[in-house]
Amino acid sequence: MIHQTAVIDPGSVIHDGVSVGAYSVIGSEVEIGENTEISHHVVIEGPTKIGPNCRIFPFASIGQEPQDKKFQGERSNLEIGSENVIREYVTINRGTRLGGGITRLGDRGWIMACCHIAHDCLIGNDVTMSNGTTLGGHVVVKNYATLGGLTGIHQFCRIGEYAITGGQSMITQDVVPFSIVAGNRAKLAGVNYIGLDRRGFTSEEIEMINQAYKIFFKSGLTKDAALSKLKEEFPESDQIRLFVEFIESSERGVCR
Repeated sequence: MIHQTAVIDPGSVIHDGVSVGAYSVIGSEVEIGENTEISHHVVIEGPTKIGPNCRIFPFASIGQEPQDKKFQGERSNLEIGSENVIREYVTINRGTRLGGGITRLGDRGWIMACCHIAHDCLIGNDVTMSNGTTLGGHVVVKNYATLGGLTGIHQFCRIGEYAITGGQSMITQDVVPFSIVAGNRAKLAGVNYIGLDRRGFTSEEIEMINQAYKIFFKSGLTKDAALSKLKEEFPESDQIRLFVEFIESSERGVCR
C-alpha cells in the first residue's frame, strides 16, 4: 500500500489500510487514519492529524507552516476529520499561537482543486469549497456551508450554517446562516431555499426562516429591535435561535 518511492518519516503514524502513492512525502508528527488514500506527489507535514477514509489527490500540500509574518516557529497543529475529499493543489496550513494554535477541518468536506485554507481556520462538517476558493486566516465556516468557485473570504469572517456564496464572491463581513450572498463586496441575495430543501428542511421551517429574514433585513427595524422581535415571535425555533445568536456574536457585521 506504500509506494517504494514515497518518503515516510519514522516519526509519523500510519494506520491500517492507508495507501501512499509515488513520490509523496509524509513528515514527522503526522498521523493518518485508517483506509485514507494519499495519492502520488502529496506533501504532508506535521504536527498534523488526518482522520480515516479520506482521499487526498496529487500535489496537495497539507500541514505546512502558516503564511503569517507573526509566526515565530511555535508549535501549532492541523486536524482533519474523516471522509474528506481534498483535491489537486489544495493547500491547508497549520495554526498560529495568536489564533489558538490550530487549523481544523471537520468531517465529509469536499475541498476542490486549488483551494486554500489558511492558518487558524475552523471548518465544520459537510462543507463544500468549490475550485479556487481562498480563506484568509482565522475564518470560521459552519456546517453544511457551500462556497462557490473563486470565493475569497477576508480574515476573521464567518460563514453561517447552510449558507452559500456565489462564484467569485469577495466576503468581507459575516454571512448569516441559511442565506445566499454574492458579489464584490458580497451582498445578501436571499434565503438558500434549494439548499435547505435538499438538506431535509420542511416547507414550514423554510417559510419560518424566510419570515425571520424579512423581519431582520427588510422591516426597517434597528438591529436590536429586529432581534428582539425574532426572539418574541419564534421562541421555540432552533433555526431562528441559531440565526439570532450568529448575528449577536458578529464582530464584523453581516452581509446585507
